Amino acid sequence: MKIVIVSDIHGNYDALSALPESYDELWVLGDLVNYGPEPKEVVDFVRHRATLVVRGNHDQCIGYADDPRCSLRFREMAEATRWFSAAVVTREQKAYLRSLPLQTNCTRPETRFYLCHATPSDPLYEYRSASSDKWADECVHMHADVILVGHTHIPFIRSFNGQTVVNPGSLGQPKTGKPDACYAVWEDGQVSLRSYGYPVNKTIDKIRLMPVGKAVQIDLIHVLESGGQAPG
Repeated sequence: MKIVIVSDIHGNYDALSALPESYDELWVLGDLVNYGPEPKEVVDFVRHRATLVVRGNHDQCIGYADDPRCSLRFREMAEATRWFSAAVVTREQKAYLRSLPLQTNCTRPETRFYLCHATPSDPLYEYRSASSDKWADECVHMHADVILVGHTHIPFIRSFNGQTVVNPGSLGQPKTGKPDACYAVWEDGQVSLRSYGYPVNKTIDKIRLMPVGKAVQIDLIHVLESGGQAPG
């Protein structure tokens, strides 16, 4: 069985539609919307193709008109694109975002999985680095073999006493120092981190047409081209 795991698509339909993998199931760890130019198209794709989806802080933002609580350096971009996403995402799609669970558990051949967007103790908002000792502390209380998280946009795999924490990174707004879309694959009991190039310039052209300020457009483009470097 092959499962493709993606997170933090952020309205980047060009990255999502370029996904090079076939799969038995597609799992999405939240943040379908905001920042990118095509949140409506991303929600539609995920609704029809994903088997498991959990709610991210930006999905919470658009579904419930809530504050996504972004870091200071990304707050202006988040605020501007929040209103854009809210305007183009349909009422039905907002209801879908509200319906997404904050966390979910499932079992696939002999493996127990737990999925959330940020961390098990704070599924929406906590920004926890890959090196944090809190992962080991939290795994002790988790009845899962594999714990899948996103939110940081930085991919990693860590193991603790037979349990594995996996962050696939961001498909639509990676923070790896290069613009390639990031994701993970679980197949036959093994998990791997992967990435691929997509037509970033096509996405950039769409950002330039977004009804947000010129300075916000420049910052959004910079983040995509630099692979996550926040504007200065």
